[in-house]
Amino acid sequence: MNHDDHEGHEHGHAHDHEPHAPIQAKEPEGHYQLLADAVRELLIEKGYFTADEHRAFIERIDARTPALGARIVARAWTDPKFRQRLLDDGKKGCAEMGVDVVVANLVVVENTPSVHNVIVCTLCSCYPVFVLGRPPDWYKSAAYRSRVVRDPRAVLREFGTDIAPEREVRVHDSTADMRYLVLPMRPKGTEGWSAERLEALVTRDTMVGVAECRLAS
Repeated sequence: MNHDDHEGHEHGHAHDHEPHAPIQAKEPEGHYQLLADAVRELLIEKGYFTADEHRAFIERIDARTPALGARIVARAWTDPKFRQRLLDDGKKGCAEMGVDVVVANLVVVENTPSVHNVIVCTLCSCYPVFVLGRPPDWYKSAAYRSRVVRDPRAVLREFGTDIAPEREVRVHDSTADMRYLVLPMRPKGTEGWSAERLEALVTRDTMVGVAECRLAS
């Protein structure tokens, strides 16, 4: 599902992001956290998986970092055939790079001079964890989840990202079965760069769409 923004209306060195404080994301744990804990304990009790298997699964997720996504982006920037395969089927494209995406589908959306993409999960916090690692707190916050759909340009400005008025902003709403990954635009002036050097330009925020890849000033 995606939302297009026209005229401001509804319709991501190391692989860390640049400092910003766009949205207050601290939310108290409550009913849903207690429910999740209870369901996990029940599934363990019923024998669907063991506590050790659950812990190992969480540890695999924790081991994933945005560096995996940056490697995929850098190859797409330098290999047009791979880029097309990635856009055609994100899950298969990631598998070519040895990244197992354990969801029904991964859709890769490409930023262009005329379109800028940004990702959200309006219902909870669905996120491409097997490519980017765990989502940041702001991504899970009610403020981000509600406001980026209503006024994406204003939210992006809070991240220090100004999108030109002539560029369309598309907001993609993740689901339990579908995740999105932004393929950011390759900065001008990087022709002939090595893959490692290109990877350093790609951050978590650029692959979520709240930032754009830029050369260091």
